[in-house]
Amino acid sequence: MSRITAIETVIPSGIMPNLILVRIHTEDGTIGCGETYYTPHAIEALIHDWMAERLLGAEATDIESHWRFLYERCSAFGAPGAEMRALSALDVALWDILGQVCGQPVWKLLGGAAQERVRIYNTCGGPGYGAVKGEAPEKSGHPGWPGYGDEGQPGPLQDNWSSIHAAGDLAEELIAEGITGMKVWPFDRYVHRHGALYLSPADIEEGMRPLREIRERVGNRIEIMIEGHAFFRLPTALRLAEALREIRPLWLEDILPVDNVETLANFRRQSGMPIAATEMRLGRNAYIPLLQAQAADYLMVDPTWAGGISETRRIIDLAQAYQVPATMHDCTGPLTLFSGLHCAVASTNVVFQETVRAHIRTFYDRLIDRPPRIEEGRLLPPTDPGLGTALLPDLFQAGRNHHRISKK
Repeated sequence: MSRITAIETVIPSGIMPNLILVRIHTEDGTIGCGETYYTPHAIEALIHDWMAERLLGAEATDIESHWRFLYERCSAFGAPGAEMRALSALDVALWDILGQVCGQPVWKLLGGAAQERVRIYNTCGGPGYGAVKGEAPEKSGHPGWPGYGDEGQPGPLQDNWSSIHAAGDLAEELIAEGITGMKVWPFDRYVHRHGALYLSPADIEEGMRPLREIRERVGNRIEIMIEGHAFFRLPTALRLAEALREIRPLWLEDILPVDNVETLANFRRQSGMPIAATEMRLGRNAYIPLLQAQAADYLMVDPTWAGGISETRRIIDLAQAYQVPATMHDCTGPLTLFSGLHCAVASTNVVFQETVRAHIRTFYDRLIDRPPRIEEGRLLPPTDPGLGTALLPDLFQAGRNHHRISKK
């Protein structure tokens, strides 16, 4: 038996202030690790003030029972947001425990390897992307305001700056590492300056410059994904799509807000461009209308938002029933990447795992004890039991990082 004796959370504000880290302890000494991102204080309250009541004293390996119980109750509040993220973090930690108890990596428990290595692309953010003050527009000064793509600054691994000001060099650098996909947001800056309702011909031309430079420098040796951070409205999105046709992007991601599936499907039909959508949908019920409306060519899923490893696996299979490939989202913390990797390895329907090389190389080692293994643009499946990595114990000290613990 692996009964749960304690649940701990910390918010590593000095590293990634919107991230919350979770550890679940069992009576046999096993520790499962999880995480999620956005509104960490709300999630901390949900975990300790409510969800811990269900889990403390319960068998940790009864994952599906816990998932259904918590989901059915949080869905009674309406469309779950923070609740689903809290559930996701706990679910990941429970799968980590199950893997350790069974002595197997999680992907083995999900059915074994359907692909031996998982293709990655590089989201071109810098070391502080989504993490530190200055990532939001200058006037807001909010630390890591979600959904704002900044231009960064010159320096090592400042891929957001390079993607605009030295795009050809960056593309060559990524190809030399074996990475054959890059996600960029060269048009966000015009939204910050002028709003989302209009892109002028001059804006379009200026935004296209680094994209053309990539194609001129490396041709088709790298895929280009365009991130829109859900900023644009339909006429602007169509004007943007028409301009982007010449650089042959692999997909346009979240160009429009995703709260109207019919409009997104209309955009896909009118633009004739491949669409990726969207990690902003949480749980399989939210993805069903997206698939039914034929609004996406790629289904973007974040395992620490959408319901943990349990629900991510179901969403991937749901997408496969529509012949739509899934791709795993991660611009936040390392356990999100590891969770997506396990789901990807165990599926024939995951085409990419998103990575931010600047994150991996600058702060992952401040959070976890074993980094992801990447060779020639591919992630290798972890071989250690559970997730194959663990949160550093020093993070979980009383009086630091907003540490909180609930005990049986």
